[in-house]
Amino acid sequence: MNKALAIAALLEIATGVALLVMPGEVGRLLLRAESAGMAIVVSRVLGCALIALGIACWPRRTASRMALLAMLVYGGSIALYLGVLGVQGKFVGPLLWPAVGLHIALTIVLAIAAARDGRTAVVK
Repeated sequence: MNKALAIAALLEIATGVALLVMPGEVGRLLLRAESAGMAIVVSRVLGCALIALGIACWPRRTASRMALLAMLVYGGSIALYLGVLGVQGKFVGPLLWPAVGLHIALTIVLAIAAARDGRTAVVK
């Protein structure tokens, strides 16, 4: 579980840093949309939130079930939302579908880790 959580946390921290440093470029690559004014501010706030999520979910010696649940909810919901955006076709940049796939994959890996950890907890 710790490896899956670390990968998910690291990717969210990296995305958060990218949103802080270059919110316009991230918007273009994900959504093929221009960011201006308030969208830049909101993108940077989201960047801060993703960094905080990544740090909060960084695995410790024994990973927290709540951190795992947080990453599962975030990964699944963002995959669904970005997938809906892609299907609607209005906001589709070159990195949108890879981002959807990555979030689906991470959510599956985290779900498997949670299931294994749940079985281990019952055995102990």
